[in-house]
Amino acid sequence: MIDAAEAYGKALPMMMTAAGTVPAARIFVMGAGVAGLQAIATARRNGAVVTATDVRPAAKEQVESLGAKFIAVEDEEFKQAETSGGYAKEMSKEYQAKQAELVASHIAKQDIVITTALIPGRPAPKLISKAMVESMKDGSVIVDLAAERGGNCEVTKPGDAATHKGVTILGYLNVPGRVAASASNLYARNLYAFVETMIDKENKSVAVNWDDELIKATVLTRDGAVVHPSFSGKGE
Repeated sequence: MIDAAEAYGKALPMMMTAAGTVPAARIFVMGAGVAGLQAIATARRNGAVVTATDVRPAAKEQVESLGAKFIAVEDEEFKQAETSGGYAKEMSKEYQAKQAELVASHIAKQDIVITTALIPGRPAPKLISKAMVESMKDGSVIVDLAAERGGNCEVTKPGDAATHKGVTILGYLNVPGRVAASASNLYARNLYAFVETMIDKENKSVAVNWDDELIKATVLTRDGAVVHPSFSGKGE
């Protein structure tokens, strides 16, 4: 959001001054996971008008709790679009077409778009077509946080800040590295919390509980066999 504000070059909040009124920036966040929700909160703190979309039904309440408006095709497929682990499922071609039509009309009115959509183990879904980019006003900005997986935007250039028809597309790689100290601190805490579950504190020794949900979700092999469903052929 901060990168977007810098590239946008205009004020984000509405300002009524003696010299005239500056309208609030319109910001659209695509993907309301951890990154998307943080982007929404930051945009709202800066006074922008914020909308957001996600294929996970649970995201609607989270988006609205931050003061943003939720935009999505809320059909039956939408209601089943979340895995047990809380990630988004890959949607059907039919749903993608309906969502793309809704997004296309909405995105043309936006000043800043931030995309965060990723599906574990797969290339980033293309959410913004070249035509959608060209429908945006000159000076608009797109921040593609999925650039490392190919990008959510059709014209993203991974690792670069590109311009297409007057629209700036930021496709930075290793975005966590842009806030390295905070990212390293959070990553270290995650690793510590995970490893701590495998330690017997009284005996100060390794004691793996194979029935623990975290262990089940991350162990790949055991006793010479591949046991993770994603690699053993037993999962999706």
